[in-house]
Amino acid sequence: MTRGGQKSRAEEPERRCIATGDTQPRAGLIRFVVGPDDQVVPDLLGKLPGRGIWVSADRKALEKAVAKGLFSRGAKRKVSAPEGLVDDLEKALADRVVHLISLARKAGQSVAGYEKVKDWLMKDQAEVLIQASDGSERGKSKLRPPPGRDRFIGVLTANELGLAFGRENVIHGALAAGGLTSRVVEEAAKLRGLRAQEDDGANRRRKGTKTR
Repeated sequence: MTRGGQKSRAEEPERRCIATGDTQPRAGLIRFVVGPDDQVVPDLLGKLPGRGIWVSADRKALEKAVAKGLFSRGAKRKVSAPEGLVDDLEKALADRVVHLISLARKAGQSVAGYEKVKDWLMKDQAEVLIQASDGSERGKSKLRPPPGRDRFIGVLTANELGLAFGRENVIHGALAAGGLTSRVVEEAAKLRGLRAQEDDGANRRRKGTKTR
């Protein structure tokens, strides 16, 4: 997302994934460092000290890195990955996305509920449409994401969205433009890679279903 003078992906520093060998912007990768016990630790905030080891935000790439001991190659010494690393990382990413959406809500940059979201979409206030992965496809099809890339998030469950918005369950949400929204989109993309989930419903809506 490049609104407000933000740097484009092409200008971002790139790193090489130890599992795929591909070089890409850091936004699509997860950084790991080696802890004092010689176990790798995910650095979701990018602030932990130490040499960074980078893996694509993709479940298969992460599982390959664990199974083939690729973290040791990246660290240039013998290290280990804790049991359940990928599943724990998925949960941590989900918690982070929920937290960021909650911050956006408190800052007045997000709304929840069908009617409020529909109103934001019609008034072009919504930058990103959020819908629960386990919500009714029929109900979700009535809302269409704003045009452009990275304008739909469909990787969280209704319960997770409920935690973000301070309710029991939420199916529809929207984010306004702003720095928090860019961070939510980036972290949600990583989570989607770990959950191996395709946003097919959103793709179908982009191809022709209008907001009603």
